[in-house]
Amino acid sequence: MATEMSVRKYITANEAVAQAARLARVDVVAAYPITPQTSIVEKIAKYIADGEMDADYIKVESEHSALTACMGVRMAGARAFTSTSSQGLEYMHEMLAYAAGGRYPLVLVNVCRSVALPWSIWGDQQDAIQQRDTGWIQIFTETGQEALDMVLQAYRIAEDHRVLLPVMICLDSFIQSHTEELVQVPDQKTVDSFLPRYDPVVTLDVDNPYSISVGGFGKHYARWREEQQAAAEKAGEIILEMGEEFARIFGRHYGGLVEEYRCDGAEAALVAMGAFAGTAREVVDEMRDEGKNVGLVKVRSFRPFPVEPLRKVISSVKAAAVLDRDCSWGYEGALATDMKAALYGLPNPPAILNFIGGLGGADVPPERMKYMLEKALAADRGETPHLEFIDR
Repeated sequence: MATEMSVRKYITANEAVAQAARLARVDVVAAYPITPQTSIVEKIAKYIADGEMDADYIKVESEHSALTACMGVRMAGARAFTSTSSQGLEYMHEMLAYAAGGRYPLVLVNVCRSVALPWSIWGDQQDAIQQRDTGWIQIFTETGQEALDMVLQAYRIAEDHRVLLPVMICLDSFIQSHTEELVQVPDQKTVDSFLPRYDPVVTLDVDNPYSISVGGFGKHYARWREEQQAAAEKAGEIILEMGEEFARIFGRHYGGLVEEYRCDGAEAALVAMGAFAGTAREVVDEMRDEGKNVGLVKVRSFRPFPVEPLRKVISSVKAAAVLDRDCSWGYEGALATDMKAALYGLPNPPAILNFIGGLGGADVPPERMKYMLEKALAADRGETPHLEFIDR
């Protein structure tokens, strides 16, 4: 159900993100280039230069400064935007923790890219996964349309007074960020009805000065962190709320914290995050046509982690093939680890088979996904954990 004044455009996911920043009426953009996110801030710069977007554009000297500038914008009671990738996100690491601990409702788009060494400009999800414990909400998207829609929802989630935490929207580089597709770009009036102007809880006021980023000791520090955890857990409910409200207005819904595909009656399921889910759907359809009961679970919210939705859907299968585009070196993929923790305590848990693939932009073609699902179909419940790299 498209809005009356919306326009369908054949654009990349990066341009869709730039459109979302424009529609969100961002006040300040802090920009520093790094492949493959650079075209996002390039498009935004053009919108501002052409008078299509009313925002200040700050060309900072580093990614660390970009996020610091966004925090300053939020302190002043305005809406900020920035984006980055890979080493840039790592360079932001210190300020990622500051932003989350300080409860700054920021939105950052990370175009996921492998991290050095070896050097690569190509994609996996290692950069985002390495920042999972900084306190940011992390939502992984599959398409340009989902990226645009989730940036708009991210501002509502972050700025909700029950949350007040920063949100990182994650895109897979190149196969998503640089692939052109038809994207429904909504009109400004309709977006305004969904995303009103920023309503800050606290802003800097020279007539009423106070301290920001004060120290915390002992029980005061612990209480602060407990409240941060409660807000992160609450964010799961708010993500669901915003998804439902967005669907009522724009007619697009993405399943909430997880999206299930043909999981009814499935004996095995492929679990993945990001753009590979599109290929996985085709594989599931093909195998279903062959009479094999398989399904797909797309994890959208990595933080907060969707424990209950996953327990509900995965407990009914005998095995899950978890495709990680990352590795916690010395152990296994991060998604697989969290899956096991989420399923702990089930009376007859499914086997978790962990496949690590797509590293450094390596392709994971349909036949490899079919291979994963075939191995899951052949597994038994409670089988010894399985780890296999498939990029070699």
